Amino acid sequence: MLARFKFNVPNSVFRGAKALRIGSYRQFSVASISRSDAIFVHRDTPENNPSIPFEFSSQNVDEAKRIIAKYPPQYKKAAMIPLLHLAQKQNGWTSISVMNYIAKFLEVPPMRVYEVATFYTMFNRNPVGKYFLQVCTTTPCQLCGSSKIVEAIENHLGIKVGETTSDKLFTLVEVECAGACVNAPVISVNDDYFEDLTPEATVKLLDDLKAGRPVTHGPVSGRKNCEPLGDQTTLTTPPPGPGFMLRDDL
Repeated sequence: MLARFKFNVPNSVFRGAKALRIGSYRQFSVASISRSDAIFVHRDTPENNPSIPFEFSSQNVDEAKRIIAKYPPQYKKAAMIPLLHLAQKQNGWTSISVMNYIAKFLEVPPMRVYEVATFYTMFNRNPVGKYFLQVCTTTPCQLCGSSKIVEAIENHLGIKVGETTSDKLFTLVEVECAGACVNAPVISVNDDYFEDLTPEATVKLLDDLKAGRPVTHGPVSGRKNCEPLGDQTTLTTPPPGPGFMLRDDL
């Protein structure tokens, strides 16, 4: 909420030996501080503490070795982000045990992993539902109705942004630009994008996911990628050949 304050101040405000001339009447506005909805300082909880074991599956151990092999031996710590992502896909979220395991796997101090995992918002520091719904609400998506998408999800699932359904099936969050502006509005469900959404299409998607029915990611509007909706509006005729619009004597 904005608040207005009025102060009468002297004509000169002295800062050291320098005088700053200002008017005798000042007006300014302040707003409430926006705080992050995530706390990155670790506190042990029953579901997130170092005593809960984690290690890669045999398949992911092989995948992790393939990832590390892309980097020089002395720089294998550069594989930290892809390995954290691989671990999160296996575990569902990035717990303290996941971070400690990655630190041992890469032979780096745990703090190096903590720094990365708490900096990038792609790493979920708290448990999330089976289907992690990330709704883009940046300007292009807002202009195409992303607020109605958020509203449809909240009403259909009975949760608010930042919450998880009681059956641990869905978690809803808002995110910044998803990079699919031309197909706005867009939702990322885990690693898959669903685009050109309407509230009705969103509710159908949620019902299909909950029922375990197969879903097709990408635009729900019928277009295959990001081509224009409807008929082609440019490049509708064959391009002119060599010499087009040149003088005859050239």
